[in-house]
Formats: sequence, C-alpha cells, structure tokens
Amino acid sequence: MSRSPEEIKKHVRVYVNVFVALMGLTVITVAISYLHLSVVPAVILALIVATIKGSLVASYFMHLINEKKMIFATLILTGIFFAALMSLPLIFHIDKFY
Repeated sequence: MSRSPEEIKKHVRVYVNVFVALMGLTVITVAISYLHLSVVPAVILALIVATIKGSLVASYFMHLINEKKMIFATLILTGIFFAALMSLPLIFHIDKFY
C-alpha cells in the first residue's frame, strides 16, 4: 500500500496539529492549576480539558475518527445492556410482591 508524498505530508500535518493542540491544552491544564478556584470549578475545568485531550488522542492517534458506525453500535449495545442489568433487580423486587 504505497501512498503519494502529498498524502503522507497531509497526514503528518494532521498529527503535528493534534500534537500542538495537545501541548496547548496541557499548558491550559497547568494554568488552571495555578488559578485560585474552589474545588468544584477546578475539577469541572480539568475534566473538560481532559475530555478534549482524550478525544483528540482517541480520534487521531487511535484512528477512531473513521469508525463512527462501530462506535455508535457499541454505544447503543452498551445502553441496552445497561438498561437490562438495571431492570433485573426491579423485576425480582416486583416479583416478591405477587
């Protein structure tokens, strides 16, 4: 599977841009730690930045940006199993009354 030099340069440019964004978000994370915020806003800001960083890593470095159908299928299946497992105690609890 040979790729043209232009296509390789395009992919390298994307990876460099993601790297720069991750470095910028790391600087923002450190800057947030120096702000004198109470615990709740500091944790919320840190989680927002961490979510963005994690999304960038998963999307580009783990190549999940092209797997939208599979991600949605997994998410739906997880929701179905979660609903089923959460309803089991309810079903057995209701069954005791009859």
